[in-house]
Formats: sequence, structure tokens, C-alpha cells
Amino acid sequence: MPLAVIAIWPALSSVELWRSVLAALLVADIAAGAVANVTRGTNDHYAASARRRIVFLAVHLHLPAVALLLDLPLLPALVAWTLTIVAGSIIALGPLTTLQRPAGAMAVVVILSATMLITETTTTLLFVTALFAIKVVLSFAVDHSRATGP
Repeated sequence: MPLAVIAIWPALSSVELWRSVLAALLVADIAAGAVANVTRGTNDHYAASARRRIVFLAVHLHLPAVALLLDLPLLPALVAWTLTIVAGSIIALGPLTTLQRPAGAMAVVVILSATMLITETTTTLLFVTALFAIKVVLSFAVDHSRATGP
């Protein structure tokens, strides 16, 4: 988690302290979630209830919030956030199939590719987008305990 915060240091050091602290906390949460969401306990907690999955997805406004806090371009952040939440919802709330893992991986590739194609995208925003997409789509949406297939 500290490395994720250090990776965006230039953006953190260019805004007011309160904005920097909030953004650093959000980025640390994103990085921690990318790891925690693949643990059996977290996976099983969310897999047990569609309501929990919906609430998890609904409260994840991290990417646009980080963009606003760090004065990063909002358009690519909103595009990446929308793609991430839509992909995460489809995978997490759809029927468990053998395609869940490859669909999650493909979604992350699509999200990052689309974000890179937007000319306003910055390195910092792309890094945070990658962490966010991994956290929500690959770590959270895929049921790692029950998913089968390739």
C-alpha cells in the first residue's frame, strides 16, 4: 500500500495537504482492496449475498474522487470508472460460469486500453485506474472460491 502511494507522489505533492491526504488514503484503500478481495474470507463474505455485492459496487467512487482531489483529468477517470463498475457488475452479479476469470481479465485489458486512448489521461490516472480495475473487476467480481474453468 505504501508503494502505491509513493508511486503517485508527484500528483500528491502538487495539491493542498488535505487533498493529498484524502487521495493517499483512497489510493491505499484501492491497493489494499486489490489484495484483500482475493482472500477466501473476503471472497466468501461477498459471494454469499447479491446485496453485499451491489453495495460494494455502489460505494466505490474512488476513481473520480482521486481525480478530483489531485486535479487529474475527469473525463478519463469517469470513463474508466464507468467501465469498471459496469464490468464488475456484470461479472459479480451474472451467473457463475467458466468464463468468469477470463471475462474479468479481458475487462481489465479493455478498461486500461480505453483509458489510454483518451488523450487527457495522465500516468498517475492510468496507474490508479489499473489498481482500481484490478480491485473491482478481477479481485472482487470474480468469485475465486467457486469459479471454475480456464
